[in-house]
Amino acid sequence: MSHGLFPDEGKPEPRRAGVLASQEIKELIRNGKLRSTVDVTADQIQPASIDLRLGTIAYQVEASFLPSRSSLVSAKIRDLKKAELDLTKPAELKTDAVYVIPIIESLALPKDISAKANPKSTTGRLDIFTRLMTDAGESFDEVPAGYSGDLYLEVYTRTFPVVVKAGSKLNQVRFVRGEAEIDDVDLQRIADKLVYFPDDEAESTKPNIKGGLRISVDLRGDNRNTVVAYRAKRKCPAIDLSKVGAYDPAKYWEPTYSTEKLVLKPGDFYLLASNEGVGVPPKYAAEMEQYDSSIGEFSVHYAGFFDPGFGFGASGEIKGTKAVLEVRAHELPVLLENRQPVGRIRYYRMSNIPEKIYGQAIGSSYQQQGLALSKQFRSTPVASELAATGS
Repeated sequence: MSHGLFPDEGKPEPRRAGVLASQEIKELIRNGKLRSTVDVTADQIQPASIDLRLGTIAYQVEASFLPSRSSLVSAKIRDLKKAELDLTKPAELKTDAVYVIPIIESLALPKDISAKANPKSTTGRLDIFTRLMTDAGESFDEVPAGYSGDLYLEVYTRTFPVVVKAGSKLNQVRFVRGEAEIDDVDLQRIADKLVYFPDDEAESTKPNIKGGLRISVDLRGDNRNTVVAYRAKRKCPAIDLSKVGAYDPAKYWEPTYSTEKLVLKPGDFYLLASNEGVGVPPKYAAEMEQYDSSIGEFSVHYAGFFDPGFGFGASGEIKGTKAVLEVRAHELPVLLENRQPVGRIRYYRMSNIPEKIYGQAIGSSYQQQGLALSKQFRSTPVASELAATGS
């Protein structure tokens, strides 16, 4: 592969512990630690992660699986394969079908660097369940330090059929050297930069820090005409992920307006927003836990990674951005009430401040968002009330 896009840019970054910044990801590419059969593009590199691209074939398989220590993903695919889809042209992934798709990128990580994957924000907001797999891997989305080999993505679209093709970007991976997570003591010291409360709460509310930053749900909004939740409809037409602003939200989503409580029905998919604004200063990255049994029997976030600068900007000029919550009740109906705690965000140190920060300057889609649908939907009087200001 040619590395012309990322030439030698001077001295390597210091080898500090933490989540690797964008310039260090470029260094991995230059050094052949992150490889690709097709040149990596500049827009794949995020402040603290890189977008991974789908390869040319999708395999529909009978069931989800993890390879054992002694088996390769390719062998499992051969045993469980039901069909193949050619992704050199747009192809539809149907709901309730499991697909395994080889990724264009592969890894040859140093012994001191591991990796962690998450779905991209758009992927989560469309209820597309994705998990990264490695050969001989013992867990999803975790890449052990020193791993050398191919990457695969398990894709299960739960609500909407979607159209993808080779090069589509459904998930992202970040790289970690050493210990990066910040404990509660340190979070308390910087709490005023991490969470911002609505004006009517700012004077009386303190950050809820317990095993990370706890956040609550906003069901009231600004007024009685505010949309505070979207519930996905069933049996909708396929969504082409390459299209932006192309689909009518009314055909896919049922809005809920300002209320004090909402009952989540098992099997339904909801988009909600946090009551608080979340900030991620450039020295940090963050991740929302998908499921926390101490809070309730529901999943709250698929695409849980927040890049440096989310809701903060380069120097604190943005005073928090609402986190969009991708919520699904498990086996029983769940009652949510306004300002009820629903999630926990863990913060991580960056090894270096990224050369690029999350925001409109680098084409980030959801900076300063409210309850924003994915970018495939066009703005309407309903959808735009809390829409993202980004593209």
